[in-house]
Amino acid sequence: MRVIVTGGGTGGHIYPALAIAEGLAGAGCEILYVGTRDGMEARIVPAAGFAFRGVSGRGLPRRLSPALIKAAGAAGQALWETKRILKEFSPDLVVGTGGYVSGPVVLSAAFFGIPTAVHEQNALPGLTNRVLGRVTRTVLLTFAESSEYYKNRKNVHVTGLPVRPAIGAPARAEGAALFGLDARKPVLLVTGGSRGALSLNRAVLALLPRLAEREEVQLLWATGRETHEEIMAELAAAGPEAERPGWRVLPYLDEMPAALAAADICLARAGAATLAELAAAGRAAILVPYPHAAGNHQEFNAAAFAAKGAALVVHDRDITADALWTRVTALLADPARRADMGERARGVFPPDALRNIVGILQETAWH
Repeated sequence: MRVIVTGGGTGGHIYPALAIAEGLAGAGCEILYVGTRDGMEARIVPAAGFAFRGVSGRGLPRRLSPALIKAAGAAGQALWETKRILKEFSPDLVVGTGGYVSGPVVLSAAFFGIPTAVHEQNALPGLTNRVLGRVTRTVLLTFAESSEYYKNRKNVHVTGLPVRPAIGAPARAEGAALFGLDARKPVLLVTGGSRGALSLNRAVLALLPRLAEREEVQLLWATGRETHEEIMAELAAAGPEAERPGWRVLPYLDEMPAALAAADICLARAGAATLAELAAAGRAAILVPYPHAAGNHQEFNAAAFAAKGAALVVHDRDITADALWTRVTALLADPARRADMGERARGVFPPDALRNIVGILQETAWH
């Protein structure tokens, strides 16, 4: 079976698309990834070992402007380029994961009668996937809450979001040892994503004096590459008291499976990929949704976790050292509650997401 996978603009669209591509490749499918020539996917996808074709495309501004006209022109050009790719590759199935590149690729395939599917990562579906859901044969959802945005419920499947098999695999002792931490002591894991979250990082900086009073509590803090130098400079200005044997401050966590294994509490943003990993690892979380995400979708993601008792939520506008410390200390003092939240997190999404997605996509192509 020959499959085109498409998705771009952000890692939130690209990495799920790559996970689906890997699952389909493992099932014997030939994969072609179609993305924008200048997007992140043009670098990430070939590095992952998949054939890549680039098309024109840029994000659509929300307001009427010269940029909107240029974006519309790029979308029109992408339709013609996609038509050529479809003719040359002759796919049995086209799968989109969102982002503006998915629009022309999936729409063109549907127009020519090629079986199509979209996968939506967030509780609040993006505009592209909401529109494409009207013409595709299959809609795959991460959150059950998303189903209300699609009228044709017969073609909607709640599958969850694929995560790396290593998530949830390491033992606690193994994860703690990798970072030089003591597995017998509690660990607070802080991560705002690869680029970092400045408001979250600043609140953690303000939290450190209180954390220092609890010598048994260890800290594993990924500041994000873009904010790491700034955070380290502020730590250096604080003096030697900011250098503690149980604190690890890193720009990025390449070993997230080990970090989650070591963690007792996770303080994080509410991107779909982060939440899927928290669920797979079964970790209690304090979520601070990124307020400027498209459609404010992270707030919807966090609300879905909170409604199931899987996380506590602090809105970015309310993030202070006091707000964080109240929640951190409450969870530190109640191991049973942490364990219950972790189990509830495991139940937010259906199990075996990738296997289910691959099976549904095969049926979509065959029927």
